Amino acid sequence: FVNMKGECPFLAADAMLAKTVGANSADAALVEIHAEATSEKIALGWHLDGRAAAVLGTHTHVPTSDAMILPGGTAYLTDAGMCGDYHSVIGMEKTEPLRRFITGMPKDRFTPANEEATLSGVYIETDDRTGKATRIVPVRQGGKLQQSAP
Repeated sequence: FVNMKGECPFLAADAMLAKTVGANSADAALVEIHAEATSEKIALGWHLDGRAAAVLGTHTHVPTSDAMILPGGTAYLTDAGMCGDYHSVIGMEKTEPLRRFITGMPKDRFTPANEEATLSGVYIETDDRTGKATRIVPVRQGGKLQQSAP
């Protein structure tokens, strides 16, 4: 775990990998990047290709369809998606977010949506010898989204 308060995520990831995988204290490294910009997420994936088993993006709540194994053996996905109600505005009941977008004025607190939830994530297999990814499959179970499983 790296708390990157204001730190460059690329240099912070380099430092953490040097302390763990490079020091032989971990068999494989899974890197999660919680960021808004998809370009920053894929850039980190390319930067760590071959050094991390996986680079997985989070934050935007919407699962992307770009799961792949990069040439150096790193599994990559821009956003794993949220675990929650997708018949919503990023997990919140639709009324207040829609009202804010239309009026530009907050009025009430957001409340969680409570229709059927979707579990969103990713399944990754790695080679025990190399610590590199051999398979990546998006996982979506339940709720409104198209189902996906390994």
